[in-house]
Amino acid sequence: ERSEKLMLQVLSINPQYIPAHLEQIDRCIHSEQYTEAKQRLESVLDINPHQAEAWSTLAVIAHFEHRPHEETACYWEALSHHDQNPKVDYQIGKALSEHYRFSEGAAYQRLALQKDAKFIPARIQLAQDELRLGLEVSGWEHAMLAHQQDGYDTTTFNLLELKDQLASFKTLEDETFIVRMEAREAEVYGQEVLKLLHAAKQTLCKKYGLELDQKITVEIFPNPDDFAVRTFGMPAVSGYLGVCFGKVITANSPASQAEHPTNWQSVLWHEFCHVVTLELTKNKMPRWISEGLSVYEERQKNPHWGETMIPQYRDMILKGETTPISELSSAFLNPKSGLHIQFAYYQSSMVVEYLINEFGFDAMKSILSDLQAGVPVNVAIERRTKTLGELEQDFATYLTAEAKNFASEVDWSEQDLTALTSDDTKRFDDWIREHPQHFQGLMAYSRILEEENRTAELETTLKKLVRLYPQYTGADNACLRLAALYQKQERFDVEQSYLEQHAKYNPNALAVFQRLATLYQQQENWHAVYQACQDANAINPLDQETQQILATACIQLNRPAEAVAAYQAILALEPHNPAETHYQLARLLQDTHKQKAKRHTLIALEQAPRFRAAHQLLLELTANTP
Repeated sequence: ERSEKLMLQVLSINPQYIPAHLEQIDRCIHSEQYTEAKQRLESVLDINPHQAEAWSTLAVIAHFEHRPHEETACYWEALSHHDQNPKVDYQIGKALSEHYRFSEGAAYQRLALQKDAKFIPARIQLAQDELRLGLEVSGWEHAMLAHQQDGYDTTTFNLLELKDQLASFKTLEDETFIVRMEAREAEVYGQEVLKLLHAAKQTLCKKYGLELDQKITVEIFPNPDDFAVRTFGMPAVSGYLGVCFGKVITANSPASQAEHPTNWQSVLWHEFCHVVTLELTKNKMPRWISEGLSVYEERQKNPHWGETMIPQYRDMILKGETTPISELSSAFLNPKSGLHIQFAYYQSSMVVEYLINEFGFDAMKSILSDLQAGVPVNVAIERRTKTLGELEQDFATYLTAEAKNFASEVDWSEQDLTALTSDDTKRFDDWIREHPQHFQGLMAYSRILEEENRTAELETTLKKLVRLYPQYTGADNACLRLAALYQKQERFDVEQSYLEQHAKYNPNALAVFQRLATLYQQQENWHAVYQACQDANAINPLDQETQQILATACIQLNRPAEAVAAYQAILALEPHNPAETHYQLARLLQDTHKQKAKRHTLIALEQAPRFRAAHQLLLELTANTP
């Protein structure tokens, strides 16, 4: 926003300053506002009819609008005064790649290098394009060549540093996927990653009618800077859990999310949906449909994955802060806050949900097919549904109804609580009696009750909050506060019930799943223990204690293969008592893999020579050995 103001200030001083016009045009293209971009380009060409970058930008727009003859004409106009100018191809290709059109973008970079093999920006961009297309051999070759030409270029330096880091990763490969992970993490949950990816492929490829023609590469990084370099070409880019380029997925691992853990399974499901939709459309889809479908498919897999309605979204909808469908991609470009970009994901998913509910899933598949053929998105939508004007109006009605029906028993009226929270508490007591269902008021009131140790009233207030709005999963939610209260009172059965209620709505509640696993273990409810550990491992599989509890549950449930996997994960995590872990593995393997069992027993004895149970097991394993 500040940048835009400065740009306007520049143009007020010098209305003919072309770089400022081109910057504004670039913003229009990023938000898919092509009509406005073309109008601004006319102004630039009025200033300088031979401005090469303006003509190359018109070629980009023609490419996006599937007008090949116009694209060619604009391309040659850009080259009219210097037909070997590599910058024209570079700028067109870079703009295409910024819209995930990596194949077309790479083709333009190759043209640029044909004109000038020493034009380093094109080689750097080609390296990144090919790496994002899964063309790793040539991609790394171009990165190396660019670095040799300019050893001070930070992008290629970072990429080649990353290449060295990737060499230490472990690769898990089958007929469909190439998964690269840090070696220890691959040992712990690599097979679970493959299992999840195959489940996503089975569900989503079948649903959308896609046959993959190339292996999909998935790279999972424990270091956020490595993820950022692989994804964006530079470190220190935050705010992303995963990114899909089409044939390549990059993701942050659970190791990088200690403070704010996120369900890695929902992330990979979301990203694999991008694989499907980008492949179906040959990457010719606006961002809002791409993100909307991925969030929608998260919710189809698990109703509490992805973005769901929250009080802030309700407020934004009812205040008319939604973005028109025809401009929805712009909501991702310059959001006012982190909340606004999350709302863009939510609104996009709700447009998708509305279209599918109203016109059927086949209509959505037809829209994707039209996009692949180069039909502009608004034309494709109108062709398969109704006019955009009608659609905007009907969707607004649909979304408004969703907002009004959300936690409908709650009083959401805007109230100034400042005086109440800082004044005599008796006044707040009276206000609550007059507003018994006001969510924000009850939340503020509960905090005062907690500070004043009014436990009985606090318990009543928190229970009311749970009844009014059970889906609320914020850090200060009533379920977790009640659970903490009952844990302190050693009323563990009631604590458990509130933890279970919270867990139903929050797939990222790592501490909740871990606590439930402990409570279930104390009750010897092994099926519940098993599920709680699985839910915890879907967020952070790198916790030894959870893996230990899971191993115990698997033994009790006669799931020896899964118990072995859990103990192997514990070994990879470097346990405090490796001898015990090796011994438990030996016991599990003694009937089916005797040599492996013997090896684990010997390692246990090597680490703990006086380990009597291991000595006894070794005697049993060697009793009938000649």
